[in-house]
Amino acid sequence: MRIVTLAIMGIAGAIAFGAWRRKPSSSAPAAFAEGQGAPGNATQVRDAGPDAMRDPCKEPWTEVEEDGDESFPASDPPGNY
Repeated sequence: MRIVTLAIMGIAGAIAFGAWRRKPSSSAPAAFAEGQGAPGNATQVRDAGPDAMRDPCKEPWTEVEEDGDESFPASDPPGNY
């Protein structure tokens, strides 16, 4: 009887794990809005600005945040500060 209980618990756990792994996710890669990025390109760099980000911003961007995002991935800081 104990082995049957363990088998049922194992099956239920496997079903729950399978359902958890199949939860829907966005088709966009992390940090990219829909339509951003080039599929198959190993060097993924998104467009600058909050509109190009997958997750919405909670607060409006400041000019400093926009300048920093526009300068990425360059190593030089923005010149208008």
